[in-house]
Amino acid sequence: MFPESDVRTVLSNLSARGFDARWAATKEEAAADMLAGIAPGESVGIGGSMSVKETGICDLLLARGNPVYWHWLPGEGDARRKAMTADVYLCSANALTADGELVSIDGFGNRTGAMVYGPERCFIVCGVNKLTADVASALERIKTVACPQNARRLGLDVPCARTGRCFDCAAGKRMCRVTTIYSYPRVGRETRVYLVGEPLGF
Repeated sequence: MFPESDVRTVLSNLSARGFDARWAATKEEAAADMLAGIAPGESVGIGGSMSVKETGICDLLLARGNPVYWHWLPGEGDARRKAMTADVYLCSANALTADGELVSIDGFGNRTGAMVYGPERCFIVCGVNKLTADVASALERIKTVACPQNARRLGLDVPCARTGRCFDCAAGKRMCRVTTIYSYPRVGRETRVYLVGEPLGF
């Protein structure tokens, strides 16, 4: 279990930056709180995220009849673009620093773009496995943990998938094209960050 004092520090630092910081002991608690914050009928965009998938929120939304735009769903043409204009956007960051900054590396920029400047409400889910000391260790985590595992999941023939470490390659199928450090949300925008007390995603 992650030390309770460290969790409180991260949540406090997120709040000080203007994020709506929320603790959920389990992924089920996070999903229930997200569902309660989304009205029936509201459209929901989802960025590529194993963390969001593991919460089960997508199935809950579909069962309730909410329109969901997610390029991981079958038959969802142009889902990435539709997700950018949904009522609510759900995603994860690749790392969350102790100081309350969200660090991500993206392949297309749709997830990071929607995260920082997309729908007026954004819910970001991070398991405790994504906590890092600072931005430098966040980037290290992404390049040695998140990106290699995602590359293997996608079956990409890139160096990190084979070696487990980023080589800043110029491969045509590289997925490290956009890097963001999300320090402060836009004033007036509802930006929730859920810190979940169990590992989620990569």
